[in-house]
Amino acid sequence: MPVSRPAAAPSSRRRVVTPLVTAVLVAGTFAGLLSVTASPAPASAPDSAPSSAPSSVPSPAQAPTAAAPKAAAPKAAAAEAAGSKAPEVPPRPAHQRASVLQIVAHPDDDLFFMNPDISQSLRSGNPLTSVYLTSGEADGMNAAKRGVVAPDKAGYAEARQNGIRAAYAEMATGSRTSPWDRTTIPTVGGASAELDTLRAEPHVTLVWVQMKEAGSTNGDSPHSLNGLWHGRVPALASQRAAGTPVAADFTYTKDQVVDVITGILERFRPTFVRMQDPSPGTYPGSGKLRDHQDHLYGARFAQAALDRYARVPGHPHVGVQNYLGYPTTTLPHTLDPETSGEKLKTLKTYSWLDRVNDCGTAAGCGDLKVAVRPTGNGWTSTVRYARGTSTTWVQRDRTGGLHAFAVLDGHLATWRKPAGGDTWHGPELQPGGGLDSGVTSVLRPDGRIAVFGTRTRLDGGPAEYRREVVTAERTTAGPEGPFGPWRSLGTPERGDAAGTSDISAPTVTVGRDGRATLVLRDSAHRLTAREQGTDGTWGPWRVLGGADVYGDPVAATDSSGRGYVFASTPKTVLVWAARRPGGPLVGPTPTGLPPTTLALSATPATDADGGVRLWFRKPSSGDLRSADFSGTGPVSPYRELTGGVAGFGPVSGATGGEGMLAVRSRTGFLATAPLGRGGTRPQWSLEGFLFSGAPDAGREGVAAIGLDGRLHWTPAIR
Repeated sequence: MPVSRPAAAPSSRRRVVTPLVTAVLVAGTFAGLLSVTASPAPASAPDSAPSSAPSSVPSPAQAPTAAAPKAAAPKAAAAEAAGSKAPEVPPRPAHQRASVLQIVAHPDDDLFFMNPDISQSLRSGNPLTSVYLTSGEADGMNAAKRGVVAPDKAGYAEARQNGIRAAYAEMATGSRTSPWDRTTIPTVGGASAELDTLRAEPHVTLVWVQMKEAGSTNGDSPHSLNGLWHGRVPALASQRAAGTPVAADFTYTKDQVVDVITGILERFRPTFVRMQDPSPGTYPGSGKLRDHQDHLYGARFAQAALDRYARVPGHPHVGVQNYLGYPTTTLPHTLDPETSGEKLKTLKTYSWLDRVNDCGTAAGCGDLKVAVRPTGNGWTSTVRYARGTSTTWVQRDRTGGLHAFAVLDGHLATWRKPAGGDTWHGPELQPGGGLDSGVTSVLRPDGRIAVFGTRTRLDGGPAEYRREVVTAERTTAGPEGPFGPWRSLGTPERGDAAGTSDISAPTVTVGRDGRATLVLRDSAHRLTAREQGTDGTWGPWRVLGGADVYGDPVAATDSSGRGYVFASTPKTVLVWAARRPGGPLVGPTPTGLPPTTLALSATPATDADGGVRLWFRKPSSGDLRSADFSGTGPVSPYRELTGGVAGFGPVSGATGGEGMLAVRSRTGFLATAPLGRGGTRPQWSLEGFLFSGAPDAGREGVAAIGLDGRLHWTPAIR
């Protein structure tokens, strides 16, 4: 399906300029230039079968339309009051709509760990469903301290439901008292789940599965998702909330829980799933989980259901995003003050902090445990993806054609744009499932493209649950050559059968002689590597070192063939670099850089010394920064890109400093700017769609995978 806009069109199709969008995009003063453009044409419909043949997109006049994103209305009103016309994001064809489904263990996990992504989805006007696996009944006391009220687990579960309904209603409509319609939907084994539909916005729904929670972060609790996953109990009982329309108690076996979630996926047919981190790791001293056991095992049940759902024919392709939970506490904050304030406001509504707007139930209208500290442990100031932050998932072949790679339905999805063409073809889904979100790609000296990622193995039972590094490469150097089978490179972890490994996504450097070095962060929060020789064989895992490393490491190779790898700690950035072209990585060396938000990207720089450029963000602001390296330290002080868009996540800059710069803005929409124009004051344009993972910016344009499962393409301005 055509995805790009004609190269001659940018000057006519772009850019309505207005300062009014700055209130939405930027925390503080915005000194740059911003404009809004229509959502780029996507590569293919999510319901289409995998194919390399292009298909056509209806013209705006022919295409069925959906409502414009909610954010356009207030901008239009503000512009009218100011005497100017607002740049509204044009409506998308109905067949291009994204549909998001969120799966969390407890009420409030979504608000603490997934927002602002939730509020951005709600403003977009696309369908959103949030699924709560347990009732989160805890000790049954809806109060800050034990003993203040009598335990009432059904009542406390009801109070948390009331708080969630108020929070979502407020985010979607502006009124926390906007009414909901509550009913039931059937699940397996003759049981039911509660379905709540927001009357004013019926595309916003909540599903309450209402199983028992563990009642403890790390404690031994056999009657829990943890115990059920490991077979310590044959079935897990329900904990119905007071007032729920679900009329009878029930129990679920492990397979039935997977079936329940699979059935929910089949009912709502999402194009994108948000879920928690299924392998957050353990503390090295105590061996205790870094995250709540319900978060971890709820995510594993969701993984198993997604794996089962991937085999159901005819559903839209599904992308997945995992979110870090409790471990975000000790890491630099990612959100700017305005976004953080909005997130905190939602948590205050959920917790019924002000005690107004009585909902008429004895249990209470929100979670009073959270009211004591609605920020959590710093959670309202941050959001962090556990997977899928690579900015190197697009490669150029020897002919000048472009190839893009992402994960849909647990499979590698590939797109191709021939050299000189304006059309992307795809997606084609490659054989071999179980891939985790986020892959990286490299071009080998012989012209073949190789893709690297991690895979979760679910086929051996709970004791065999594990993650491993995998790679696949084209069998020929031609632009249309097939990919060979996936090859496992194993894992550096010992005891990974416990499934608690939080290895990062891999990054790879490739020398001119074909030698490759694969690097990842292990569970001890240091870097480990495997080297591939010129004969294609891989050596053993070896420790590269470093301490307190978080996030995904990133790699780049300079014009002389020297490889670099960067990794963040909460306080600075470490670098490993080859002393000669094709040589081994040496390090770690402190860079002296200030703290970052941990999301890094690196590209060859434009300087004559042939170094690389590192891109990163300033914590608690989203401001963009960069530093150039031609050795193990910056060649000059880091640069600030003034007037930048706030937001979070990696910054993607084109190779060689020419082409495009791309980031996630604080609206969630893709923001792009031409490199080399405006110096340190980029002229930003806002694309009207939400996307997953990180964008990939190149000389020809910017690619991003939308929440609709399609490749969106923004050509560079020439």
